[in-house]
Amino acid sequence: MKNSKLYLLLFILPLLIQCKDSSQYSQWRGPDRNGIYPETNLLEEWPENGPELIWNFDELGIGYTSAAVTSDFVYITGTKDSITYLYAFNHTGELAWKKDMGLEWIKTYPGVRSTPLIYDDFGYIFNGLGVLQCFDAKTGVMQWEIDFIMEHNAKNIQHGFTENLLIDGNKLFITPGGEDISIAALNRFTGEFIWTSNGNGEISAYCSPNIISHGGKKYFITMLFNSLIFLDAETGDLIWEKELSEEKYGIHANVPLYHNGNIFAIDGWGYGAFMVKLSDDGISYTDVWKVDSADVQMGDAILMDEKLYVASGSKNEWYCMDWNSGEINYTMDTIIVGSIISADHMLYIYTYRGEVALVNPTETGFEIMGRFNVDESKRQDHYAHPVIHNRRLYIRYTNSLWVYNIGKS
Repeated sequence: MKNSKLYLLLFILPLLIQCKDSSQYSQWRGPDRNGIYPETNLLEEWPENGPELIWNFDELGIGYTSAAVTSDFVYITGTKDSITYLYAFNHTGELAWKKDMGLEWIKTYPGVRSTPLIYDDFGYIFNGLGVLQCFDAKTGVMQWEIDFIMEHNAKNIQHGFTENLLIDGNKLFITPGGEDISIAALNRFTGEFIWTSNGNGEISAYCSPNIISHGGKKYFITMLFNSLIFLDAETGDLIWEKELSEEKYGIHANVPLYHNGNIFAIDGWGYGAFMVKLSDDGISYTDVWKVDSADVQMGDAILMDEKLYVASGSKNEWYCMDWNSGEINYTMDTIIVGSIISADHMLYIYTYRGEVALVNPTETGFEIMGRFNVDESKRQDHYAHPVIHNRRLYIRYTNSLWVYNIGKS
């Protein structure tokens, strides 16, 4: 009996730890950084005017950040009069606290960009001026900060830093760009450098990076101004780089995706997307395919059942593509381009003009299962990506956050 109890404890304890970690962990584009949210029992069709609105808040301030949602709070940021504020709401929409996070980018497309990263007891923000901040996730109290421009000679970019931060274990990864510290891994508790890399010396390019496991090792992938780069995640050593085609503006804002030894990356508007195959040891790659029109600028892509769902910015339509060949299986032009996420085998599209659509990707085409417009939908610049948590859909546009019920009753 004693051994049975011990085995039961050993079985349950990891599950409890896992549940705690998953509930207090919120990063860019979901738990696996691929835009897929592990929600089930969701509506398969929406009412005519869209799903039920649970609550909303209309005084955030300007910005492009998504919500970061845990079991405790809904975190989001907004910029008012050049100052960014961090908000924490409870799940009924009541404001628990609000913190002044300092000056923000107010030049082109003014307002805060990078979504808060929440990991256990701490949260992290990288603002458009190059300042990395760590805060207490329960209170918002600042723990430490680093100004990469002032302290480490980082070079800002045309529209301000826009990276969504990444954690692996106790490493916090950041890409300030430039010749001194292009990429760094920091101790997430203290902000001390674990390693730094000058990469190839290029400046940052709006890209949110990814960590992959390949051949028994972990690698860091991101895009700089004119390069897809591949680093050893443990040491920061540059393994290889691939020159990109879009070299005028250096806007490579989509997360590179990895699957079965292949990396998919979107070069930029007008330059398409491509796939490379890694060697077994990861130290080299070979080109697999390229599709010039798969060129959404900042909406990312979804990989599901060996199919890629991605927008064409130049043609203003959506593609279903074969992951392995790049062949376009079918298209849709009845919904304009924007950002895309997925849950329960359905697609959620938030267009740059403010329409939200529920789409069923069948074997032969996109089936629209509901659509609605959020407030001020006639305006442009609806760039914040949707978020799904606990069968709720979170949509942000400039000053406002809307929370919808998308679960079955």
